[in-house]
Amino acid sequence: MLEVVKSAVKKAGDFLFSNFGNIQQIISKGDRNLVTNLDREAEKIIVDILSKEFPEHGILGEEAIQKDLDREFLWIIDPLDGTHNFIRGIDIFGVSAGLWHKGDFILGVVYFPKDKELYWAEKGKGAFKNGERILTSQVSELKKASGCFDSAIRYSPQVMLKVLGELTKKCFNVRMFGSSVRSLTYLAEGKIDFSVEFYDRPWDFAGSVCIVKEAGGVFFDLKGDTPTPQTIGYVASTSKIYPQLKNILEVCSISNPE
Repeated sequence: MLEVVKSAVKKAGDFLFSNFGNIQQIISKGDRNLVTNLDREAEKIIVDILSKEFPEHGILGEEAIQKDLDREFLWIIDPLDGTHNFIRGIDIFGVSAGLWHKGDFILGVVYFPKDKELYWAEKGKGAFKNGERILTSQVSELKKASGCFDSAIRYSPQVMLKVLGELTKKCFNVRMFGSSVRSLTYLAEGKIDFSVEFYDRPWDFAGSVCIVKEAGGVFFDLKGDTPTPQTIGYVASTSKIYPQLKNILEVCSISNPE
């Protein structure tokens, strides 16, 4: 399964990069939430491959495909994470797919086509970038930590700015890349130390959960529970600074958004 999904994600990513700067259609999905014709074509590339190889599996795609969601194996796909970057010609975007099975994300693949960076992990077998083992940083104090924060502050500014304010007081610095898979893969390879998102949906993070955990990090929803295909929002970090991040959320009285 790992080799099949790696191939599918790479094929979709290379398709996107070959069309970078050549968008034919941009559609609004809601409040400043956009999708292009290329998102949907990339999703179809992945879905066609997975459906052919694993017809008994369910698939949850961000854009159009949702089928057999109650199956034992469920693929969760984001064909283009960082769509707004892609639209503006910013090359921070990736493609991801994760596999949910019996209460856990057991496999994940993320691909950045511009730099040919392929990340993957399988439960119990470690996390890798282009074949090399990756690990989270050893940062144990929040005051020394760099991290990423949700850029969609417009959805809940009072709550999110409160948390961001506490973070900026206590950590070294905070960044926003506009791509969840970029933040989470940087976490997995030790380039940042945490990522906090409030409104990310399962497709935004499903491909990265196993990668982060197999690299030595932790991944929880905003209540501190294990993420599921229904989760909205998360905290991912090195294991040693997670309690400090959780304390900030508790102080700010944060729970999963409705």
